[in-house]
Amino acid sequence: MAEKKVKHRSVEERKSKGKGYRKKTPVSSHTGWKPANDRPDPVALLEEQNLTREQDLVPVRHGRMLVSPFTFYRGAAKIMAADLKDTPRAGLRVQLCGDAHLSNFGLFASPERTLLFDLNDFDETLPGPFEYDVKRMAASFTIAARNNEFSKHETREVTLRAVRAYREAMAGFAKMRALDIWYARLSEEQLSAAMDLAVATQKVKALKKEARGRVNAGRRNVEKARTRDSLHALSKLAELVDGKYRIVSQPPIVIPFRELGDSYGMSADEVQHVIAEQLRSYRATLPDDRRHLLEQFEIIDVARKVVGVGSVGTRAIIVLLQGRDQKDPLFLQVKEATASVLEDHLPKSRFSQPGERVVQGQRMMQAASDIFLGWTKASRDDRYLYWRQLRDMKGSAIVEGMNPFDMTFYAHACGWTLARAHARSGDSVAIAAYLGKSDKFDRSITDFSERYAEQNEKDYQAFADAVRTGRLEAIEGV
Repeated sequence: MAEKKVKHRSVEERKSKGKGYRKKTPVSSHTGWKPANDRPDPVALLEEQNLTREQDLVPVRHGRMLVSPFTFYRGAAKIMAADLKDTPRAGLRVQLCGDAHLSNFGLFASPERTLLFDLNDFDETLPGPFEYDVKRMAASFTIAARNNEFSKHETREVTLRAVRAYREAMAGFAKMRALDIWYARLSEEQLSAAMDLAVATQKVKALKKEARGRVNAGRRNVEKARTRDSLHALSKLAELVDGKYRIVSQPPIVIPFRELGDSYGMSADEVQHVIAEQLRSYRATLPDDRRHLLEQFEIIDVARKVVGVGSVGTRAIIVLLQGRDQKDPLFLQVKEATASVLEDHLPKSRFSQPGERVVQGQRMMQAASDIFLGWTKASRDDRYLYWRQLRDMKGSAIVEGMNPFDMTFYAHACGWTLARAHARSGDSVAIAAYLGKSDKFDRSITDFSERYAEQNEKDYQAFADAVRTGRLEAIEGV
């Protein structure tokens, strides 16, 4: 791949560029969103996605999306991608997450074993307009707040906080050296200090006491994340049989390949051979030191494992490996990578292998990435995969349990984190100049979010009607 020629502009030139885009596409242009007259049927878009998915899991995906308008939104990235293509864009490109809703942020361990808060899902990552991620994130807060029955004022304040945090963080990154942006991260210690500050700002004694209780609960969740590693996964997902560990069958969520071989037209031995081939191919995408480390582990068992909401039905398996002995397990997760939903409307990825697209996008956006992050191509069909650790001190917020204090704090953390991810690949100076110093952009995106939340509820009802009438099949509670 030929190296691109990089043009280095002065800070003043970059500021001027951002201000020029502000004139061309005013921040107020993001208000007043309406669905396009030729907007595609949202249910039809989901049906289109289902065609390449494992058909026995499609009803499970529908069942998870059916829980609420919020869970529907989590699985509706393709629908929103179609809506975003007609929205105003300043012309400032970044590496997009592509699905930056609030449940795709969380805790995980850095290679130095420090807990970090960051984006954690990159299935849809692609270069594109920075506004796409901001709108996806902001709308998710509006929808989640409504789902939690916040007042209209509380919902608006939560959304404004997310966007304001993005804008103010970008202004800060615009003043930083390039290396300082690259090294910026939100650690457990910084998160803890921010929580204490949020409690201190509470003026009413009763509210301060409640906030302190919520913060203490949050710290307990952080501590719980520290225990979520491969050894913990072994106790939850595996059992000892004849002196050897194997993954426990928990259909339809977890089904070992020893029970799935027939459905793929392979014997148990053939499955083992294919997985070993895949492991060798994947290992070749790792740096030499990580490859050496992984070579110390051998495959013990493999299973299909359903994850998430939007991903349900794409290939997703877990691989149990063992190092020096049975007390040295390693669980790897292997997920199918398809074309990003954004590629329907934006230039195609420069990576022909979707698994590499996901991995390279993740490395660009995250402050620190999993040491076992790599990719490969399925050996028997035209599918692409990426690999990572299944659990490495991962922790996720329970959005449905948040009150306004929790969600407002979380919105600030997500807004800052998204800005940091965009500043790594985009022009932070130009973006900051476009966003400006006032709250006009915040209010404009919040207006969009409120309007999009209304549309999301209509789409959810259309989806629920499709299930009720039998157009779509759904299995609930799984």
